[in-house]
Amino acid sequence: MIAHPQPLPPDLAYDAAKGRLRPLPYRASPNCDARPEGCDIDLLVVHAISLPPGDFGGPWIDALFMNRLPSDLHPYFAEVHELRVSAHLLIDRAGRAVQYVPLTRRAWHAGESRFAGRERCNDFSVGIELEGLPGMPFTNAQYATLAALVEVIRAVFPGITAGRIVGHSDIAPGRKEDPGPRFDWARLRQLAALD
Repeated sequence: MIAHPQPLPPDLAYDAAKGRLRPLPYRASPNCDARPEGCDIDLLVVHAISLPPGDFGGPWIDALFMNRLPSDLHPYFAEVHELRVSAHLLIDRAGRAVQYVPLTRRAWHAGESRFAGRERCNDFSVGIELEGLPGMPFTNAQYATLAALVEVIRAVFPGITAGRIVGHSDIAPGRKEDPGPRFDWARLRQLAALD
């Protein structure tokens, strides 16, 4: 079971040698691989996830990202336990962040996707999961943490301009709907100084 981290620390910094945001807790998901050689990281994708859908605070997102989701504990788990997925970062409802994949590696968060005519968004993006559902509002703490992470990530990867911070639904329309209509993009732009 994952240990609950504290809210985002004020001394957040990027460790380029390891591709990690320190001092965030780190859980090494096996669901990642090398990015294509010479690939610039210039897209950030915001997602929403909860397991089972609508339940918050349990260990199940972590279990999914670590390939340890038990198929017999919930009917929904039986449908998704064999998926091999991850995100670079997860922000829970309290605004606590955990890193699962080094930013320099390809996390498996976007699936079949396209942005600005370019396919395979996992190759060139950073994926951040928010604990939540597409039809529900996200918490103040989540927006604050997401904005802080966006600022640090944009400093590391300046190709991630304001127009290249998108939702999963933007890169997989018709297939995905997260983070959903209740996600406040204007609020994120203001908090992360994107305007």
